[in-house]
Amino acid sequence: MSNPPSSFSFCVGQAQAGGRLDSLVATEIDCCSRSFAATLIRQGCITVDGSVKKPAYPVKPGETVSGKVPTPEVSSFLPENLPLHILYEDAELLVVNKQPGMVVHPAPGHSRGTLVNALMYHCPNLTGISGSLRPGIVHRLDKDTSGVLVVAKNTRAMHHLAAQFKSREVRKKYLALVYGVPGKDAGSLDSPIGRHPEDRKKMSTTTHTPRSALTKWRTLEKFPGASLLELDIRTGRTHQIRVHCKTMGHPVIGDPVYGNRGDKRRLASISPELSQAIMALDRQMLHAWQLSFTHPVTGERMTAEATMPSDMAGVIDRFREISSTNDGDGTFRFQDV
Repeated sequence: MSNPPSSFSFCVGQAQAGGRLDSLVATEIDCCSRSFAATLIRQGCITVDGSVKKPAYPVKPGETVSGKVPTPEVSSFLPENLPLHILYEDAELLVVNKQPGMVVHPAPGHSRGTLVNALMYHCPNLTGISGSLRPGIVHRLDKDTSGVLVVAKNTRAMHHLAAQFKSREVRKKYLALVYGVPGKDAGSLDSPIGRHPEDRKKMSTTTHTPRSALTKWRTLEKFPGASLLELDIRTGRTHQIRVHCKTMGHPVIGDPVYGNRGDKRRLASISPELSQAIMALDRQMLHAWQLSFTHPVTGERMTAEATMPSDMAGVIDRFREISSTNDGDGTFRFQDV
């Protein structure tokens, strides 16, 4: 269905009883995502037996859900001819290697130069998918995190991919250059994450609003004063890897929010030259290396890999040079990255 219906009405069946209202609407109305349905419910555009409910309202058998889904407004975002590093593209989706420093979607202070602006130039028909203000975007990366990001090109792909992220079928692996060397070569961190209790711009494992967060990690390379980690996140909380690395005592190098000043000082005692190179970094050394998902039409399992950007690769090479001058430092190589 390419255009949403102006109005709808359906009766809740026995098998649907107890489900969330927003999820049910998203299931029944194929042009409406769950987040968009929740917005409409809060606005009173969707009712149950004529009454306004909350998005999480558990529906009951025999209740009538009715409402209107407005036609998506033409986005005010301007298409911009910006460079895109496309890893894969077909009629349903495209996969890009997002460069560091690029914001994913427009927001206050970032109305131009975003990934969405670039996508709207490359794929003009992305405008208004599921009434979204973020056309085609089903997940995102922080501005200064580089790497793989999948984009839906139509409503069908949007819903299918969003469902995969929700059910945690999508596998996401990152590479992070962190301070210090963990005491073991692999492990996992199962520490809930939520908004920091005092600093609302930060996330923390000490929070009044915890949400489950699981990160599995392994050490790929060890250097004097630093390590290259592969991280497999099974949840997608805001700043999850950065917070969990800090919790481990090994914050991501270059992280302006979750880093520790003491780590920089210790690294300076190992190599002043390398310390200066790190001081010049303007972002965290975190890269979304690999993304695995199921194609929404073919059912094929796909894995996309993104080449590490030059700034991060350059710093790692500097660490390798220092390691090569130190015998018996325990360095080992991971050839696939």
